[in-house]
Amino acid sequence: MNITERFLNYTKFDTQSAEDSETVPSTAKQLVFANYLKEELEHEGFSDVEMDSMGYIYATLKANTKKEIPTIGFISHYDTSTDCSGADIRPRIVEHYDGSDIVLSEGIVSSPSKFPELLDHIGEDLIVTDGHTLLGADDKAGIAEIVQAMCFLRDHDEIKHGDIRIAFNPDEEIGKGAHHFDVDKFGCQWAYTMDGGDIGDLEYENFNAAGAKVYIKGVSVHTGYAKGKMVNANRLACEFNNMIPETDIPETTEGYQGFYHLLGIESRTEEARLNYIIRDHDREKFEDRKDFIEKCARRMNEKYGEGTVTVEMKDQYYNMKEKIDPNMHVIDIVLKAMQESGVAPKVEPIRGGTDGAQLSFRGLPCPNIFAGGVNFHGPYEFVSIQVMEKAVEVITKICQLTAAFND
Repeated sequence: MNITERFLNYTKFDTQSAEDSETVPSTAKQLVFANYLKEELEHEGFSDVEMDSMGYIYATLKANTKKEIPTIGFISHYDTSTDCSGADIRPRIVEHYDGSDIVLSEGIVSSPSKFPELLDHIGEDLIVTDGHTLLGADDKAGIAEIVQAMCFLRDHDEIKHGDIRIAFNPDEEIGKGAHHFDVDKFGCQWAYTMDGGDIGDLEYENFNAAGAKVYIKGVSVHTGYAKGKMVNANRLACEFNNMIPETDIPETTEGYQGFYHLLGIESRTEEARLNYIIRDHDREKFEDRKDFIEKCARRMNEKYGEGTVTVEMKDQYYNMKEKIDPNMHVIDIVLKAMQESGVAPKVEPIRGGTDGAQLSFRGLPCPNIFAGGVNFHGPYEFVSIQVMEKAVEVITKICQLTAAFND
């Protein structure tokens, strides 16, 4: 099976996670794909294939040399974003893309005038959606690349390598993918998530991240007799969000600039809830941002009465850079693997996070490598077949170079 067939098979499964779910994984449909993937790994002949009750899958490609080599790992998540439907995906291959508009469906066009990233892939074969769902390259492209690379190494015994562990997990898109990851069972000295964007991406700096739920308590009375009595939680929700500086939202920030992002509002007159994510690369600024949300709540309570607004804040992950810096050999190996594969590295901070950030703080240094997807989390998502093939080559090179790590 080639990587295109493998990836297209994966897109048949709806694996969207759910933010407010209390189960693990957050949606039962993720387990349907997890079982399929476990069976595929068994069919391909990998060792130690297992899936726990929460849908975390582990497997091993055994070493083909008696030389002492560090055990390394490759990780991807199989859930897809809550931002766009992942059901009934209808992918299509645009062969030898020529730089023109791509009509996804009637009235839905992916144009380089809006998405200039398309022009970086002229001449390549692009897998696109029909404009009604996401594609799922985040991160099923990563899974396909890892499995394909392990199959290549399995079939090319002349390429010497140590034990290579692979793992696939649910719920990364809701920030919970690493929560139940068994680092001890994985048994690696370091690992890589294949969860980056376009070709050459290499990331070992990410946002510090928190989630905030803002609850607003209103008072509902008949509108004809509301004066001095009604507290309209709908209106207070708007007032609260208007306190967030327009310079500090995703639409107006880039690079190392942090932000507050309003994920959604649920409201009626007597109660409302606003869900935010808070992001910043700098730990001190990150703490300041959390304090600002609390300050906004205090201001509202001073105006409308104590207890009108309450906040639940929870840290999600931290910047992995502080854990990678003492282990820069992990990065040096990737840079050399990219160079030998003809890939120009693009080392940039992640304006987001990966499971690798949490895993790095649990003792498993785990930077992030490109998987090839572009315009994640929406109907204009696409992935280049040639970029996926390059990712496979980089993975195999990393394994080969790791075998020479102690030389």
